[in-house]
Amino acid sequence: MPRRLNFLALLGVAALTVSAYASATHNNSFDLQPFKIDLTGEVARLLDLVRNTRLPAQALYPDVPDKGIALDFLRELRTDWLDSFNWEAQQAELNQFTHFTAVIEGQTVHFVHEKSADPDAIPVILLHGWPGSFHEFSPVIKPLTQSWQSATGKNVSYNVVVPSLPGFVFSSAPPSNWTLDDTARIYNTLMTEVLGYPTYAIHGTDLGCVVAYSLYSSFNTTVRAGHFVLIPFFPPSAQEIAANNISLSDAQKVAEERFIEWSTTGTAYSIEQTNKPNDIGLALYDNPVGQLAWIAGNFQRWSDPRAGTPPSVLNNTAILTSISLYSLTHTFLSSAWTYALNPATFRSVYTKAATDAPMLFSQYEYSIGMHPQEYVAKVGNLVSYKVHDFGGHFAGLDNPPSLIEDIREMGLYFKA
Repeated sequence: MPRRLNFLALLGVAALTVSAYASATHNNSFDLQPFKIDLTGEVARLLDLVRNTRLPAQALYPDVPDKGIALDFLRELRTDWLDSFNWEAQQAELNQFTHFTAVIEGQTVHFVHEKSADPDAIPVILLHGWPGSFHEFSPVIKPLTQSWQSATGKNVSYNVVVPSLPGFVFSSAPPSNWTLDDTARIYNTLMTEVLGYPTYAIHGTDLGCVVAYSLYSSFNTTVRAGHFVLIPFFPPSAQEIAANNISLSDAQKVAEERFIEWSTTGTAYSIEQTNKPNDIGLALYDNPVGQLAWIAGNFQRWSDPRAGTPPSVLNNTAILTSISLYSLTHTFLSSAWTYALNPATFRSVYTKAATDAPMLFSQYEYSIGMHPQEYVAKVGNLVSYKVHDFGGHFAGLDNPPSLIEDIREMGLYFKA
């Protein structure tokens, strides 16, 4: 699907900016270009569509809970979109980051690249999933570039790279035979050839964890540490956990309950997008409120019930920013197709990656997946396993300080 955007892709200092971020010996054969978000021209029409969309006067069955997004919540978000949400302000915040596009294997790849002042900074790539975007890492990008000193006196800082998955917001939609393993391959090219980093670290969540694990297991000479909040293996059942005499903390027990609930009643979106992405994608292609209804409930259900209260920044503005990015870039359809192109992303058999790179894992109490330490250790060189009693599926928004802390810890184990 072509992206209908008003790109400000060329800046007056393009050559200087590109040379500052590319390898000194790079000939820019990947068409590396600075990029600035400018979706202002799309906003008036979006708001007209939101304004002219009718919602029911009242819930059809208010006494039947948990059957999708609540009408009251949808109405609240719609009102905020019209009355208080300011796209220009959000766009300005996103443009505080340094954005680029590159063309790799015919795919236009959008990414943020924020460099640390520390010449010894570790390169790291942060990978989002659905219904997220690069935006969900906004609270952690700048802090990760800053120098942090561990208790042992080691300084850790990062050069942070955050790409948009193919078919999401500013990255082009892939061909029909494209898989998340292909995405991993071009991201390795992005890090090593486009940006000139011989080794780097990774972080992945949701579909991004599939890409991250593919990088971790397939590019063991370049990926030298990995941090995950989810792994692409089906979590064990409660019966398997009990049979293996695994003790769970209170937070892990909550996460296990959340996984059971999600796997029982929460996968309708995945089934639809895997089997009939055109049905939902075309139905909502030009319907921002429809996209809001399809997506916003997941932000709410998959997050800590305390979302929006410190340390969480996952509030209505964050949700509306995420959905505005999908709607304004006309990529709801292509993002949904990611499921159809990758129908078997999570594995049943736990196999160990062929790498000695350190692996770190963070389990959040309100995540929709629960992987005990014993199971995570089956798939990688696990050196750290942490449980957080605040936060859910979108850790970058739901508990930014903890995610910053855990990714910084990865720097202590990084093997260049």
